[in-house]
Amino acid sequence: MTSERPPNQVVFTNKARCRDCYRCVRVCPVKAISMHKGQAMVEPERCLACGTCIRECPQGAKQFRNDIECAVRLIGSGRPVAVSLAPSFAAAYSDWERKRLPSALRKLGFSHIAETAIGAYQVAAMTAELVRHQPDRAHVCTACPAVVSYVEKYDPELVPSLTPIVSPMMAHARHIREKLGPQAGVVFIGPCVAKKAEADRPEFAGLVDCVLTFRELAEWMEREGISLAACEESDFDDEPEGEARFFPVTGGSIRTSHLNTDLLAADVVPVTGIDEIRAALDSLKEHPRPVIIEPLFCAQGCINGPAITCDANVYDRRQDLMGYAHDHQGRTPEGEVPARPALRTEFTPAGLDADQPIREEEIKRILALTGKVAPEDELNCGACGYNSCRDKAIAVLRGMAEPEMCIPYMRRLAEQRTDRIIETSPNGIVILDERLTIIAMNPAFRRFFMCSEACLGKPISYLMDPDPFERLASGAEEIVEMTARHDRYKLVTHQIMYALREEHQYAGIFVNVTSTHDSQKKLTELRAQTLTQARELLEHQLSMAQKMAQFLGESTAQGEQLVEHLVELTGEDEEKRSAEGSDWLWDTYTPR
Repeated sequence: MTSERPPNQVVFTNKARCRDCYRCVRVCPVKAISMHKGQAMVEPERCLACGTCIRECPQGAKQFRNDIECAVRLIGSGRPVAVSLAPSFAAAYSDWERKRLPSALRKLGFSHIAETAIGAYQVAAMTAELVRHQPDRAHVCTACPAVVSYVEKYDPELVPSLTPIVSPMMAHARHIREKLGPQAGVVFIGPCVAKKAEADRPEFAGLVDCVLTFRELAEWMEREGISLAACEESDFDDEPEGEARFFPVTGGSIRTSHLNTDLLAADVVPVTGIDEIRAALDSLKEHPRPVIIEPLFCAQGCINGPAITCDANVYDRRQDLMGYAHDHQGRTPEGEVPARPALRTEFTPAGLDADQPIREEEIKRILALTGKVAPEDELNCGACGYNSCRDKAIAVLRGMAEPEMCIPYMRRLAEQRTDRIIETSPNGIVILDERLTIIAMNPAFRRFFMCSEACLGKPISYLMDPDPFERLASGAEEIVEMTARHDRYKLVTHQIMYALREEHQYAGIFVNVTSTHDSQKKLTELRAQTLTQARELLEHQLSMAQKMAQFLGESTAQGEQLVEHLVELTGEDEEKRSAEGSDWLWDTYTPR
């Protein structure tokens, strides 16, 4: 099995597993999946790397880039390599596993193990400072890279509202390099796929060397034969400040920032999941106002990331993380957090499709291709993966979708083809209801039995002997096959009748074999005539032979008589000549 993708593409399709189901198109929040001959391909320039398609693909055809070898090479380089462990690890591992995880990471070769919550606290503190200095504007927090990518690509007008602060992963990477030196390597481990794409951003080059998911960590440990049960308990090499361990759940960033955490606060809006995020951002566009929006792309936050390894209920995971965060309070901050210009960043609008305006007549043309010429023809069923027929038509124009993705259209087309086959069939086809009344018949049947549409609704007995259909209706037989002669129509048919039990109907197929039957009859008659003529000829020959034999017999007898007469005559002449000769000799002889 091979998976074709650009070298740095984070989310891609394993083509050998893709089964043309449109599930990924349906669940992708930004429709970053293009269809080509039934294959669903991820378009990297549109993709948020949120991992939704990975989570939802029933065949496992959507996958993310595996970076284990990158981490192995990094450790093999001899440089000190640190782990930045996402605070959501408390939701992925049980209590005893958490205590042994640092030891397992050291066995893999890491020299420094710390929680990303260290960077989260710095980001939260800087966000609080930014809000205090700019209280009259909207602030959309930027801890989640999938949200940042969404705003840049699909809501570019809101880019100025993004807080110009790096994510906790990047903040912690800077902290590690300040502590261990610029030569140190940094590997982030968490439940998020979008972190891989964030680490690849040009403005963050050199900060995080490699991003692994919890899945990849489990795979790597299994490959190396490292079991958490066999590891001793140990501590992390660094400890976060404040309440940063709450960061992965809804409202965690606000709480860490010591902003207003009242659920009824009008100026603070923590949202999770793309639907809530999109609604909050749309509201902000329509009604600009001072508000703090804390968005986490995954529903219920990072504890529900696409690459988390725990199968427990998401609310059970939330309970585990909350318990861990309460039991492991971070160290008390030492005074005011100094301003850190290194944590500032800038975000750039991508403006997808801004240079590709779609004209209304083009949309109507694509809709017409699938039989949607009027608004009532647009079912908006969503079977193709798009929310509306119009959205799908626009995707077709942009090369992201195919007209054949419309399931109702393809079904209608298949039915039309089936109807066309029945209508043009040279065989007669009739459908009867449970009362053996004609409900449908094709042109060939009407031609065979010299009838018209006026026969619809009449019993089949109006045209032919109903006995075969009555046998089906009685349940005695499921199929009747026979050859029958219909003298009224000068027709001989080979006919197959069968029951459609679920529909309470009966179908009959009639093949015209009249010409074949007549030809067979003529051949039989010719054979009989030939046999009679052969017999007459034989009798004639026998008669001739007998007569010839008689003639030959009579001729032979006459010949025998003739020979006998000839012999007799020949004998008399010889005797006479002998006597005459003796007399002559006697007369001429003179004794001496």
